[in-house]
Amino acid sequence: MPVIHHLVADEFGTHIGKHSERLKITRAGETLAQAPLLHLRTVMVASTGVSISADAIAACCERGIPIVFMDREGWVYASLYASGLTGTVLTRRAQLLAYEDGRGWYFARTITAAKIRNQAATLRYWGRNRRETMPDEEAVLRQQAAALEEMAREAEQLEADSLAAGREVLMGWEGIAARFYWESAAMLIPATYAWPGRSGRGASDPVNSLLNYGYGILYAAVERALILAGLDPYAGFLHADRAGKPGLVLDCIEEFRQVAVDRAVVGLAARGYSIQMDERGRLSDDTRRHFARVILDGLEGQVRYEGGRVPLRHALQTQTRHLATFLRGEREVYTPFEAEG
Repeated sequence: MPVIHHLVADEFGTHIGKHSERLKITRAGETLAQAPLLHLRTVMVASTGVSISADAIAACCERGIPIVFMDREGWVYASLYASGLTGTVLTRRAQLLAYEDGRGWYFARTITAAKIRNQAATLRYWGRNRRETMPDEEAVLRQQAAALEEMAREAEQLEADSLAAGREVLMGWEGIAARFYWESAAMLIPATYAWPGRSGRGASDPVNSLLNYGYGILYAAVERALILAGLDPYAGFLHADRAGKPGLVLDCIEEFRQVAVDRAVVGLAARGYSIQMDERGRLSDDTRRHFARVILDGLEGQVRYEGGRVPLRHALQTQTRHLATFLRGEREVYTPFEAEG
């Protein structure tokens, strides 16, 4: 049997309980899913009406397995971790101090350029898949990728006296590049999806609903990686401080969105994937269940990283550790994740 790394409870009226060294999802005495605690990396509660036992919570906390609560649109509204994972004081002190010196501005600028560069790599990736069948389309995507590369270089060279002074300029570059990127992606999404362009939380069209749900799953993975690295998920640099806003999660997710989610969604759409919606304009249970598996499996997929090939999840975790050592002054530069294009 395949090893189960992610246990997802996404049906109303189900219960997550501990049975020996396994977690089981049951309903009315019937076992719907189960996974050994030994291999488990995440427990995701993705529906209302799901209960979980204290024994299951204790078992997850003892093993460092996060329990993530996410709504039907992909918004992570709560995460449960062992309290001991948040006790790394030195890293968090360095993180907060970095906001006021050159490290904060450097990281914000670097992460903005990295996002734009990975958008360019993704356009090249999509174009390469069309080189034989649609050479004209591939040429356009290659040209657009080159334009994004130039935007990334310009963003990387921006100068500012402080992070507070330069953030708006960086966000402006990020916004221009994002519009360019999604306008390019639009040529790959069949008209049958009636895609209106990129829209965030609250979107009711099929493609944006998939993107938002996928980002929610990625958000949970990034948050977990930051906490394991000893960082405060709420003390960001590129994203401004706001009550309840996990600024550093939003910063660090930027360099992984394209590989972890965008490529999967646009690829599915290009192949005519049936995105089923319910009467309230939300993803159906079956679509959410299948797509969650696509994203979670993708996080276990191999990517080129630091001279070898590793699971994307490993690259994500290592990047957060590199960020922690950079902020503590143990690493001179932060080198972002570079997507294959």
